[in-house]
Amino acid sequence: MKKLTYLFIFSTFSICSQVTFTDSDLPIVVINTPPGEAINDVTRTFCDMGIIDNGLGVRNYLTDPFNHYDNKISIEIRGSTSQQYPKKNYGFETQDQFGIKLNYPLLGLPTENDWILYGPYPDKTLSRNVLTYNLSRKMGHYASRSRYCELLINGDYKGLYILLERIKVDNDRVDIDKLETWETLGLPLTGGYIVKVDKLTGEVGFSWSSNFNNEVLFQFHDPEFDELVPVQVSYMQNFLNDFENTVNGPLFADPIEGYSKYIDAESFYDFFILQELGRTVDGYRSSSFMYKDRDDGFKNGKLIAGPMWDFNLSYGNADYCDADLTTGWQFNFDEICDFTTAIPFWWERLLDAPSYRNGLKCRWEELRSGPLHTDSIHLMIDSIVNLAAEARVRNFQRWPIIGVYVNWNAFVGQTYEEDLQFLKNYIQQRAAWIDQNLPGICDVGVEEKFDSFEVWPNPSSESIFVRIPTIIDRFAIHDVFGKEILSKTAIGNKELQIDIAHLSVGTYFLSLYSQGENGTQKFIKK
Repeated sequence: MKKLTYLFIFSTFSICSQVTFTDSDLPIVVINTPPGEAINDVTRTFCDMGIIDNGLGVRNYLTDPFNHYDNKISIEIRGSTSQQYPKKNYGFETQDQFGIKLNYPLLGLPTENDWILYGPYPDKTLSRNVLTYNLSRKMGHYASRSRYCELLINGDYKGLYILLERIKVDNDRVDIDKLETWETLGLPLTGGYIVKVDKLTGEVGFSWSSNFNNEVLFQFHDPEFDELVPVQVSYMQNFLNDFENTVNGPLFADPIEGYSKYIDAESFYDFFILQELGRTVDGYRSSSFMYKDRDDGFKNGKLIAGPMWDFNLSYGNADYCDADLTTGWQFNFDEICDFTTAIPFWWERLLDAPSYRNGLKCRWEELRSGPLHTDSIHLMIDSIVNLAAEARVRNFQRWPIIGVYVNWNAFVGQTYEEDLQFLKNYIQQRAAWIDQNLPGICDVGVEEKFDSFEVWPNPSSESIFVRIPTIIDRFAIHDVFGKEILSKTAIGNKELQIDIAHLSVGTYFLSLYSQGENGTQKFIKK
């Protein structure tokens, strides 16, 4: 398919106006920097922050005392492409007067010191990120918790903001073992790591590329690269290399030595499902987190996909690379657009394994009868936007962009209600398309007919026998390098005898194929 390269031209003009702000039904966050100092994206600014929060159902006034938080923070502008917008996003750390980290339960969220003030701008519904994180938690995963608030900086009303938890190793966030620099041997070395596939903009430390595509870029997130020692860096790089090599090899569907040895399949199902439901234009190739705990027998030491992040240009909110379509697969993005970052090959390759795609199909159907039922999602959207019903009026007075194109809106509603209805319609149509087009068969035991077939005797020097409770169309034998050694049709056969006397001594893989299903088992020629 022809590839297209897109050149983005960023808007440099600012649409804003002053708002007289005195009180709110949401918490009020007030930040004051030292005279002459401005918040920037290069260095952190040490300044004051106060929060007025009189409790649920009680109105908050600017004249009220700071009764929730009244201390120091260290703050900077965050994000990469989002910095083009006049409404900025901020990352900050709660600190005491001496600049020491101060753990604090901001707006009732679990105690921590790393936070984000996210100001939705191109997402005029003000809800896409919050919606996705809520859905992910409903599906059983950690995702950043959130609280709506209104923000003032040096007396300037900045509009509606969302307090978010920064993705981080913590008992109340990504709950895996905290890796220390002296843990370089044995089980402690195996976890915990948070890594991501991301672009080389924004906050970037050390990165490395996939052996299969140098446009797939991995980065350490927590611990960051400069917090790791070389043996820890090598361990995680080698683990990801082994995973990719396995998925690319003939044994990738093997129930013991295949993909399931390396990944937590359900987390990958759910990551795939939310990326595809949102048709996230940056999905899989940017802001795509994964984490790994220790292999100590009590925890899941496999690679877990998530937490979910950065969905402001999702659900039809981007007008390039087919991102506004409710049809087609986002994991095929590289066939449509040519960017400097690419999608890891394994998101598509995993679908070739019957056990994986059938498990994905079952998970989708399970979720569609629960949190991903269209009615459930629409109710969740309504409950989210109702939280900000009053504040969003002031927000769009400060930033009058309703009815105005903002990079990269695919739809520009003339009212807030039109933008909101577009979001609901998109999700309904997108989910219906996935219902009809997601591969796999949700039938208990369907994958077992291939992934559990028996090869005997094993090892063998002359012949091997195979019995499987279905009709085989074809079988093939591959060597350890993936080269096909033998391939024959076997129509009508449910039991095979295969002559292997001519093969050299070594390890081989037998693959069976039937009506689009396939499975692989290892055998040894002695």
